[in-house]
Amino acid sequence: MHKNLPKQYYFINKFNKKNIDKLKKNTGIIYRNYSIKLDKQIIIKLKNYCKKKKLKFFISNNIKIAHKLNLDGVYIPSFNKTFNHLNYPLKSNFIIIGSAHNIKEIRVKELQKTEAIFLSSIFKKNNNYLGVNKFINLSKKTNKKIIALGGISTKNFKKLRILNCFGFAGISYFK
Repeated sequence: MHKNLPKQYYFINKFNKKNIDKLKKNTGIIYRNYSIKLDKQIIIKLKNYCKKKKLKFFISNNIKIAHKLNLDGVYIPSFNKTFNHLNYPLKSNFIIIGSAHNIKEIRVKELQKTEAIFLSSIFKKNNNYLGVNKFINLSKKTNKKIIALGGISTKNFKKLRILNCFGFAGISYFK
């Protein structure tokens, strides 16, 4: 079963056509907004707009909605350690992606049957900061596709080549 995974991912928390119009075709949009209640109408508008632009559309942390609205997939954040989604019959091209910050979370994402794991934070110096060396070491501990996340900008974009990662994700890089 072949799943066409995007190489770049853009995290959004609201529908903004201007930002989406600038994106390349091999980009996935991840809608992630934990501060407001999920509005299905916005999700449907985003889904239709992404489909028109030939972009993959994922929703964060809600597999029921993703499956019900026939989205391309779901993003499971690192704090979600449940396995409930494995009980759902999913269509064959439904993509599950997730994030991790350490080896324990990588193992959880493998058990959750994710297609790719977002490893963070590569450049952004926060609580989950990995840096280049730790990122490389952690990425060697799994056979899953690795997506670099955290602090990626036009200044440090070329450094991604040495990481041997499948792709990258961000917010500010795409704005």
